[in-house]
Amino acid sequence: MTTNAQLNILQVLEPSGGGSGRHFVDLCGALARSGHDVTAIYSPTRAEQRFADELTALPLQSVVAVPMSRAPSPSDFAAWRAINRVIHEHGPFDVVHGHSSKAGALTRIRLPGRHVPRIYTPHAFRTMDPTLSKSGRRLYGTIESLLGRHFSDAVICVSGDEKRHAATALRIPERLLHTVVNGVDQAQPADREEVRSHLGVRPENFVFGFVGRLSPQKAPERLIEAFRRIGADRADIELAMVGFGELLDDVKIQILEAGLSDRVHVTSDIPGAQAMQAFDALVMPSRYEAMSYVMLEGAAAGLPMVLTDVGGATTVVDHGINGFIVPNDDDPHELAEAMRTLSTAEGFDAMRHAAEARKNRYSLDVMAGQTEAVYRHVLAAR
Repeated sequence: MTTNAQLNILQVLEPSGGGSGRHFVDLCGALARSGHDVTAIYSPTRAEQRFADELTALPLQSVVAVPMSRAPSPSDFAAWRAINRVIHEHGPFDVVHGHSSKAGALTRIRLPGRHVPRIYTPHAFRTMDPTLSKSGRRLYGTIESLLGRHFSDAVICVSGDEKRHAATALRIPERLLHTVVNGVDQAQPADREEVRSHLGVRPENFVFGFVGRLSPQKAPERLIEAFRRIGADRADIELAMVGFGELLDDVKIQILEAGLSDRVHVTSDIPGAQAMQAFDALVMPSRYEAMSYVMLEGAAAGLPMVLTDVGGATTVVDHGINGFIVPNDDDPHELAEAMRTLSTAEGFDAMRHAAEARKNRYSLDVMAGQTEAVYRHVLAAR
């Protein structure tokens, strides 16, 4: 196969929200624009309308909706059969690429016959979650290890941290592991004061920003508590939280009980990359990540960041230079102190300049090109 041969590629995803959905749309679009035939399977069960609209607007060969459940379910067999029908009817494919755990499992379990290389991108192994129980870690670890070692032609990790976890905790052979950091395009410029008005924050105040699902993984309650600790003697700071999820009601109650309703603003009706143009600093108190798109968008926006010590943090932040990396625990003391230091005039000025100097390090074209290179490596090895 020549290095520029057109490929027929099947991309499969179950969740549509967060970074995995963003990655899926970006990768499908970039590969199609490079001249490849791309068929996309997604699950309508949890699909956000924005994701479905963006995916169907791409110049793809076909977009197929296959219902998939998030948790293991008897319906998995029907989903597996539907995916295999697509492989039979829309193929032959050169590569089948499953994203996140459910689609990764359903695409890699296969019947005997012609072998089509199976690529898997976990977008954060479930076993990277520090809150996962021992029994859960054993179960998910066994499944990921088995599928990774025996049913995968390549596993694409989105950060060095995730790759190290795959090799050490899951014992997936190094020869199967590849690292491709997510890529982002620069956001379209927006009027900063107009975005601030939309978010409800005052033009003159220092604004900390959060973008992400309001879920236990993203730990929004840590951020609200840290903000409460420093907000009592800092009338010039506000917090804008962009996202939605299962903790939305809990977050609103926490804000109300802390007396922060006029200084912490929660919305989900503006894209995160656009909202960042109103932020002075980005804060991510996550419990685990692989390589968050939000981190990359923050870097591309030239924002100083405060991140917990999770996967991908050291990729975008040089501690003490363009932000802070704080311990990943539920004690908000160090998170609050990092936010306090960053929001001072002296601390912010130096970190803002350092963040601006790093804003062009990650691009969508690089990510798509490196992913295609993994495909061609696997095909050449056959």
